[in-house]
Amino acid sequence: MNSLLVMNPLPACLALLVIQTVASAASPAVIHAPVAEQRPHSQTHHGIILDDPWHWLRDPKYPKVTDKKVLGYLKEENRYFEAHMAAQKPLVQKLFEEMKGRIEEDESSVPQKDGDWIYWSTFTKGSQYRRHYRKPVSGGADQLILDQNELAKGKDYFHLHALVISPNGQLMAYAYDDDGSERFEVHVRDLTTGKDLPDVIQGTLSNLVWTSDNAGLVFGYANDNWRTDNIHYHRLGDDVKKAKLIYKEPDAGFICDVDLSVQEDWIILNAGDQVTSEVRLIPAANPLAEPILISPRKVGREYDVDVRDGVLYIHTNDEHVNFRIATASLEKPGEWKTLIAGSDHHYLMDIGLFKDFFVTEGRIDGLDQIEIRRYDEPLKPERIAFPEASYTAQLGPNPDYAMSKLRIEYESMVTPDTDYDYHVAEKRLETLKVRQIPSGYDASQYQTERLMITARDGVQVPVSILTKKGFKKDGSQPLHLYAYGAYGIATPPDFSTSRLSLVDRGFAYAIAHIRGGDDMGHQWYLDGKLQKRTNTFNDFVDAARSLIERGYTAKGRITASGGSAGGELMGAVANQAPELFGAIVAHVAFVDVLNTMLDEELPLTPGEWPEWGNPITDKAAFEFIRSYSPYDNVTAKAYPPMLFTAGLNDPRVTYWEPAKMVAKLRAMKTDKNLLLLKTNMGAGHGGKSGRYEHLHEVAEEMAFILWQMGVEKL
Repeated sequence: MNSLLVMNPLPACLALLVIQTVASAASPAVIHAPVAEQRPHSQTHHGIILDDPWHWLRDPKYPKVTDKKVLGYLKEENRYFEAHMAAQKPLVQKLFEEMKGRIEEDESSVPQKDGDWIYWSTFTKGSQYRRHYRKPVSGGADQLILDQNELAKGKDYFHLHALVISPNGQLMAYAYDDDGSERFEVHVRDLTTGKDLPDVIQGTLSNLVWTSDNAGLVFGYANDNWRTDNIHYHRLGDDVKKAKLIYKEPDAGFICDVDLSVQEDWIILNAGDQVTSEVRLIPAANPLAEPILISPRKVGREYDVDVRDGVLYIHTNDEHVNFRIATASLEKPGEWKTLIAGSDHHYLMDIGLFKDFFVTEGRIDGLDQIEIRRYDEPLKPERIAFPEASYTAQLGPNPDYAMSKLRIEYESMVTPDTDYDYHVAEKRLETLKVRQIPSGYDASQYQTERLMITARDGVQVPVSILTKKGFKKDGSQPLHLYAYGAYGIATPPDFSTSRLSLVDRGFAYAIAHIRGGDDMGHQWYLDGKLQKRTNTFNDFVDAARSLIERGYTAKGRITASGGSAGGELMGAVANQAPELFGAIVAHVAFVDVLNTMLDEELPLTPGEWPEWGNPITDKAAFEFIRSYSPYDNVTAKAYPPMLFTAGLNDPRVTYWEPAKMVAKLRAMKTDKNLLLLKTNMGAGHGGKSGRYEHLHEVAEEMAFILWQMGVEKL
């Protein structure tokens, strides 16, 4: 017999929520979804009135969220999510156990030498977080220097942001966040005694850099708007509230951070936004000295700097969109001389300096390249060869200046994460570790392809695809399509143990390398931002249609996912081509783009205008953002099943963006497809933090996808 449970009392802003408990686990539990009240709210910009009846979901006291009606609505949505997912718990658990079976529960990182010590970290069976160890290079016992599990004990969330050892190896500074707000607390530990010093610095938002005398730390505080507009110096033993201000950034759109030069003699102070940067140097032995400005900021010019033997090495886009490498002297830091010219073909992404050589990282035709160059012959690179046609490779941790071999991290869609040492003199790769899959993995049973699809404007867009051998290209099988497409962040064709749970059930798994990332060079990024932003969404939809045409799947048999700016992508493609998708998952989705870019009081907005445009001052930017902003373009039509997630403490994408999107969809969509919102009430942008808790959330996402596609068994 069915019984009715009325959730009462409810906030006045909510419609009555009735939950039906059903004897059969196969039946959905919820009859009526939460309905967010619509309250009149409008604002006028450029003569256009914007109505926003769900504006009230933004707590006016944010970042504190205390409004009972807002919290009540989010909790009811969470109950609705739990009620609908209740019948899928066996599937969630099955997927979780599959994924857990593919990870080494007692996994260790590959040890790496740094000065007189060798460092590594480990997981132990059943632990959520890592333990960090070291031992002397000369020999001796292992030393546990930090146990994240102890720091996380009793907490719903924990994230270790930084762990930095002092130059003499005797002190360790570490910073963590225990609520997802990304305001970090710094502690200092005496590694000779294992005891923490009384120095505790609250509310930081930057890297940590030791001064060369081991006496203090250089760092930045988060201001009230979650921006780092300052750099401070704290000398150990002094009052932390009296830390000395080294630098104050005058531009509200710029943020600051610090780093250390390769020879650890200069503190590098970086300031910038999405398109413009400025660098200063401070002696690591004298953090209160007057900073040396390398070159004054110029709008649209990006550059970063390292120093070796008094020579500045500058990585900049001033003369070519794909960057060049230049040098300068400390005496004349603004006079730059080209060392490696920019190239239409070779995208120069980074430079690493070492005693006897330097290394450039970049991409050619979208594939990672690592090249070793001699200081006396910089134009004769030695490119490291890798064994597969499609892969991702990058420098790993290489902390010593005098390196004779380089740590390299490598993987592909079929090859698990691999740690190499590249012996420079011998030009030889040595395999140190390949990720083990305890439950078993046979790479020969999988295949990967790289296709070029033609977007609607004629541009060729790469798509990487993983399938199990025997996959039928007759349109009968489902396909999952993933992308990000923003901020110049590429989506590499990497390895994932969790996606095997889809592929083993007959899915193809595809990554669309759409414009907005820098997968194909820096211009690829520029072609997906500002007034070209819609290229990103169009590329994704066109990739989906091309995969249908090629027989990888059929209309309505594609599932899709993305997070943050990738969540914006999910909202945009759901508006543009909902008929293509069988299910969509949008994590911490940046879907209320126009309202966020109009709100200069929000933490990130001023610094985001170079990425999206400033709709406050620029009418064209206002109209263009309004034309694609997912929240503003929801209409009365059928949408696919959708799952949105949010983090109550998320400082990057505020919780109300997914909440408002879901509220509007509920009010306007014409279908009866499932629409869910899950808000992590004690976490931020990255969801839950422990490795098992995170894995459980991945299992929930995949269970939702499999359930909606009717593919639930292995």
